[in-house]
Amino acid sequence: MTQENEQIKVLFLGDMVGRPGRSVVKHYLGDLFTSENKTYDFIIANVENASHGFGLTEKNHKELGEIGINCFTSGNHIWDKKDVYSYINNSDKLIRPWNYPKGTYGVGYRIFDVKNTKIAVLNFLGRTFMNPVDSPWEIIQNEIEQIKAQAPIVIVDFHAEATAEKICFGKFCSEYKISAVLGTHTHVQTADEKIINDYTAYITDAGFCGAHNSVIGMAYESSVKRLVTSIPERFDIDESPILELNAVEMSFDAVSGQAQSIKRIQYIKDMSEENK
Repeated sequence: MTQENEQIKVLFLGDMVGRPGRSVVKHYLGDLFTSENKTYDFIIANVENASHGFGLTEKNHKELGEIGINCFTSGNHIWDKKDVYSYINNSDKLIRPWNYPKGTYGVGYRIFDVKNTKIAVLNFLGRTFMNPVDSPWEIIQNEIEQIKAQAPIVIVDFHAEATAEKICFGKFCSEYKISAVLGTHTHVQTADEKIINDYTAYITDAGFCGAHNSVIGMAYESSVKRLVTSIPERFDIDESPILELNAVEMSFDAVSGQAQSIKRIQYIKDMSEENK
């Protein structure tokens, strides 16, 4: 039986962008696992940009699963590497947005055993300034009761563009006693972490993991050329040596699922010394 007031500590890593993102995550988790002061019961990462900035290869899926990440969330770019279709149905970690049409490869949520409780992780796409998808609002209304009957802790990755939509969805989810709503997609960490209605941990965007001096993970040169000329330009991953990791750490009551805390993390790692 779960003890009353036992806390479950969760780390959520913002959108991982290419090799720099994978590298800084590996270093950060490596430092965590050798520290006696910081341990997490469950680690989630958004991986939709983890393979050269677009999608997730099976090779990278395997590598990231070996460094201590328990669950992979995603978004609209998860389909960019076509080998995802060959492994997504067999993955026990990867989640694609739930509000894609029925019949889409993969699943929109998973339930995990963590200590003496269960954590449900749900993934949704926003609909403002995004491609058409089913309503995440209706799915919450129709499905959350059966999810919460299985898992007291429910964490949502809301992969969306508009801040207003994210804020509104966070408040909406708090009315259904969802433990956390964490925004992804814009790759810029916001400073509005809070607990809504004394229950739901929330942040508009958790940020990204990648090159610190980049344009949301991409090289400045290709980014500015595209913006100045308005001509489609191939985006290149920024490979500069200073890396950045954005994340949030949270704690939840293991019985009720109520959020107890949420804190932003920004970790900077200079890889130039490592590579000498």
